[in-house]
Amino acid sequence: MRIVFFGSGEFGRPTLEMLAGAHEVLMVVSQPDRPAGRGGKPTPTPISAWSEERGLPTVKPENVNEPGVVASLRGLGAEAWVVIAFGQKLSPALLEGQRAMNLHASLLPRWRGAAPINAAILAGDAETGNSVITLADRMDAGLVLATSRRAIDPALTTGDLHSLLSEDGPALVASCLERAAREWPFGESQDPTRVTHARKLSKADGWVNFGASAAECRNRIHGLNPWPTVDVGFRDIRLKVLRARAVQGTGAPGELIDAGAGIVACGGGTALELQEVQAPGKRAMAWREFAAGRQPKAGELLVGAGAG
Repeated sequence: MRIVFFGSGEFGRPTLEMLAGAHEVLMVVSQPDRPAGRGGKPTPTPISAWSEERGLPTVKPENVNEPGVVASLRGLGAEAWVVIAFGQKLSPALLEGQRAMNLHASLLPRWRGAAPINAAILAGDAETGNSVITLADRMDAGLVLATSRRAIDPALTTGDLHSLLSEDGPALVASCLERAAREWPFGESQDPTRVTHARKLSKADGWVNFGASAAECRNRIHGLNPWPTVDVGFRDIRLKVLRARAVQGTGAPGELIDAGAGIVACGGGTALELQEVQAPGKRAMAWREFAAGRQPKAGELLVGAGAG
């Protein structure tokens, strides 16, 4: 099929790679280059970097709904549009009459919104997946064309699950394109009584409350990794906690009950093993490596926070 692809984030790259190999990609539409890094150098999105390196036609409009952009994209005569983590809302004037589908990283109608992978882990969901939907005026409210499902292992961080779900995307989108070539539209309406929302996260969300259960603390640590990450106070530093697992142990919330193993007491008579941490200006490392340099003692406290 003749495809226009809209995307910016790394989540869509595996699907774009599939499309470039199996279909004719007429145009890749991505966000403009933005300043990044210490020097503020204009940096392409992961999608535009990949597409330009491979010589695919690529545009980066500041406003995809500007009339000239709309006319140009609609004039390509594409048979389908695929939208994945693009970052701009497509207007009705742009979408009218198009076979446009969006890959979203949740089992809709659960976790509509900006951070569905984070939200699934933070909530302790047992499973999540991908949904391919039609584009609608309300965010993520279109017809569900197809879904794929994946169990959430408690050891997975948002970064881990993001990678797994992105690799599940190509086959799901390919199946929807195959059906779209025969019929359009198709799919099922979402049940409005089951809608939940995954709000956009900020640095202010990077806290954990050791008064919660170990499972809740682990979910928060993993759900906020790789960003914004959870910080706790230890002695005179703010320590990032990147990975953890629930273990046996009791004590006052935040108390190190096994300093060498990084086991900290949580609420309800539960405990958490801190597996990977990062001190300011240092690389991420196993707790035992961190402990070898800092020599923590049993009974010392890690100071978390409440809900802001």
